[in-house]
Amino acid sequence: MLTMASGDDNGKKVTPVLRVSQLDALELNKALEQLVWSQFTRCFQGFKPGLLARFEPELKAALWLFLWRFTVYSKNATVGQAILNIQYKNDLSQMQKYQALSKQQKYWYLICTVGGKWLEERCYGLFSNRPLESFRKTKYFINIVFGLLRLCELLNFLAFLQKGKFATLTERILRIRSVFCQPQSVRQIGFEYTNRELLWHGFAEFLIFLLPLINMQKLKLKVSSWSLPISGGTRNENNSATCCKECSLCGEWPTLPHTIGCSHVFCYYCIKSNYLFDLYFTCPKCGTEVQDLQPLKYKLEMKEVDTH
Repeated sequence: MLTMASGDDNGKKVTPVLRVSQLDALELNKALEQLVWSQFTRCFQGFKPGLLARFEPELKAALWLFLWRFTVYSKNATVGQAILNIQYKNDLSQMQKYQALSKQQKYWYLICTVGGKWLEERCYGLFSNRPLESFRKTKYFINIVFGLLRLCELLNFLAFLQKGKFATLTERILRIRSVFCQPQSVRQIGFEYTNRELLWHGFAEFLIFLLPLINMQKLKLKVSSWSLPISGGTRNENNSATCCKECSLCGEWPTLPHTIGCSHVFCYYCIKSNYLFDLYFTCPKCGTEVQDLQPLKYKLEMKEVDTH
């Protein structure tokens, strides 16, 4: 972890932070919060399900308070900022030299971030379990307030993209600005992850293009023909007699029995649906391609099979 500036570092020059670095710091903060919460919930896996659901907003607020104490309060930077060599600067004085955050700014940062998240989650949980009629006006007012906050965050983000200052609405209200702890050097970009993603997406697109061209039915038949041993003529005769008594696809007694030019029998709906799906459909038993879909004379031919 990089050593962050304290109040004794007042007077050193500051360097503005790139927009992408500020956005990366925000994403790192979100990832850390999710990681901490997931590790915390694992401690209660053996307990009754839903044990933490009732007090989830309060537990999250306590964890975020713990993180705030050892990041923004003590080092003037979040964890994501510390990883990227960034810290907060008090921008109220309009001085070019670095000036650490005041205690009032740190406490207001806690209220706006941790308190704001807790209030939103608690209000949502409170009014989602109550009848809508009794809290209609209150819920409507709260929805308007949160909607206006979302709109202000959107406008602040557009201004951030233009000016490069104050990535969040809280930073703009409190006038705290992100600056580099040390003079920024050339940013090193690792392309290993990007290369892996590009290779995987290219391989996936190739498979999506190739799989429809493979006749899985024929491939399955070839593999089964290699693995099954060749039996004698008596066994083949018994198998053929058995195959005529059951559909070669579903294994049940044939309904509206049909043939495709071989000695095997199929239900009409089984063979018709498979043939419509694959015009090169072959018999799964012997590999014969569909020559002519013909109905069996049920009473005559099936009776002859029974006599044999």
